Amino acid sequence: MDNEEVIMGIIVHGGNARSYAMRAMSAAKNLDFEEADELVESANEELNKAHRIQTDLIQAESRGDKTEVSLLMVHAQDHLMNAMSVRDVSLEIIDLNKKIKKLSGGN
Repeated sequence: MDNEEVIMGIIVHGGNARSYAMRAMSAAKNLDFEEADELVESANEELNKAHRIQTDLIQAESRGDKTEVSLLMVHAQDHLMNAMSVRDVSLEIIDLNKKIKKLSGGN
């Protein structure tokens, strides 16, 4: 697989993770916590895939196989970090919605 294909893997999986996390927040706003939790799990799976690709690149570089740092690579790393941040925020939003529901008399 060439370098651009590897980088696109990070972008695709990061984008999928971000989308799942955004959908999880929407589900939590609608008090569908089962769906929200499932979507977060899907986001985590996508983040793990992207992270494995990133780890492979880091390990290859530590063995002396240099990876060209291109604008596409920078974009991929940015995409992954953004997805991780959105997932983290989604966990907080879901937790807050659960607490609000509980405090308002919901189970």
